Amino acid sequence: MRKTTLTAAVIVSISTGLMAFAASSTGSTALAMSKGNGPTMATSKTYQANTEGQNLASLFDNLTRNTKWQQKEKIDLQFNNYHSQGLVRVGNLFYMSAVQVTQTPVKYDHPQGGYDRTPGKGIGHLFVFDKQGKLIKDIRLGEGDIYHPGGLDFDGKNIWVPVAQYRPNSESIVYKVDPQAMTATVAFRVHDHIGGLVRDGQNGKIIGNSWGSRKFYEWNEKGQQLLVKENASFYVDYQDGHYVGQGKMILSGVTEFPNPAAGNAKPFELGGLALVDMKTLNTIREVPVTELSPQGHVITRNPVFLEKAGQEMRLYAVPDDDHGSLLVYETNNLSNKQ
Repeated sequence: MRKTTLTAAVIVSISTGLMAFAASSTGSTALAMSKGNGPTMATSKTYQANTEGQNLASLFDNLTRNTKWQQKEKIDLQFNNYHSQGLVRVGNLFYMSAVQVTQTPVKYDHPQGGYDRTPGKGIGHLFVFDKQGKLIKDIRLGEGDIYHPGGLDFDGKNIWVPVAQYRPNSESIVYKVDPQAMTATVAFRVHDHIGGLVRDGQNGKIIGNSWGSRKFYEWNEKGQQLLVKENASFYVDYQDGHYVGQGKMILSGVTEFPNPAAGNAKPFELGGLALVDMKTLNTIREVPVTELSPQGHVITRNPVFLEKAGQEMRLYAVPDDDHGSLLVYETNNLSNKQ
């Protein structure tokens, strides 16, 4: 979800490993890295984070406002990514949610039926593409006025992705996507706009956030609501996040502020990353991100995927709309915290 006023929600996806992923449910199958062009299947009898996910959470403690993200690659996408939302890597493939708006919602002069704007029209996508930016499959998500996908998470077996109406206080569908079969099934429905979610790798619960990430929700995998909590952080709006071990998740986002220096024609975008305790839903640590894309957007504006790169962190981002690029960044000398 992205606000049309002072703030905009963005995206984050966190890798918990290259050769294995953060979690796999008891007695289920999990995806692992293959040597070929696609993912292979691996089984697991436990539901726990791997070592790389735990290391990623530990590396986060070394991030500061002075951390520099150096661009290493720019991979042009060979398809229209429209307005991208969430990103996750499964084996050699990337899965990225996006919304194609065909009719922009319009604000009402006065709320009507509990809504502040028209629903608009659009198409929800889950794009599957390879490391060269080639589109493998376009999985359509949503129904009727529910067409806006959000941030997504991979639990070792399924990709979980919410699709909502493009307006606050509305309706959402949470899908489970099988990354092997590349098929989506409805998991449950929610009476609110859900802009992103994360599945807890310790207990299997699902944490979601509302429009502008002002509320956190907690459900079991059948959609039974277990908790609603106000988000105490106002640093950035979150859209996406992933479980990274030790009962923690990393979220990212952006906030837009008026920019008098630019004549208020273009807002100032403040990006950020946050490490959040999934039990208390309190922020443990948060840091700004200021690197900009070719179109001048902060790189956490749209999909972000993090992974460990030796003693550094690697960040994949697709911050620009329409025919954008997958940008690859790495930290430099992260252990020398300043």
